[in-house]
Amino acid sequence: MPGLLDWILGRLRPPHHKSRATGEGNFQSCIFCGAYSTSRSEFDIIWEDEEFVAFRDISPSAQHHIQLIPKIHIESVKELSKKDVKMLRRMEEIGHSILDTFNAPVSRRKMGFHIPPFYSVLHLHLHVQVLPYKSLVRRLKYPFVRGFGGYEKGLSWFVEIGQAIRILDKGECVTIAPC
Repeated sequence: MPGLLDWILGRLRPPHHKSRATGEGNFQSCIFCGAYSTSRSEFDIIWEDEEFVAFRDISPSAQHHIQLIPKIHIESVKELSKKDVKMLRRMEEIGHSILDTFNAPVSRRKMGFHIPPFYSVLHLHLHVQVLPYKSLVRRLKYPFVRGFGGYEKGLSWFVEIGQAIRILDKGECVTIAPC
């Protein structure tokens, strides 16, 4: 049990973890990597540039639900560090630009990441959403938990992008535990 707790708190990597820094691993089996390589026709791509691609979620939880991914395989938000803050800021900017096309008021926008092990695809993906959610169950998948004391976020399996940027900018890691 201590190993699982260490992994959830971000002190250990899951056994299948592959680092983008070392280039270890074969990511041909990653379904989201297909959005910018082999399986493009399977995605409803709505925006793209040299570094990122955005597509509609296949099972949307909200009125509008887009996935924004980098065109390099990064497994999750737990793999990010301070050097990735610039990338996250760019993702946030792109997310707002996409939401502008839906004329979504700022008060109905939500963007963030699920934190492992509470995610289904092993590729970093920013949920870009226009609320309301389609159901209470769907809403519960994306909890916003404010931080307390010196923490940016509380105990939660979801981190909003602004929280993630502030956590990483302090040189800390994003975990389920308060950080």
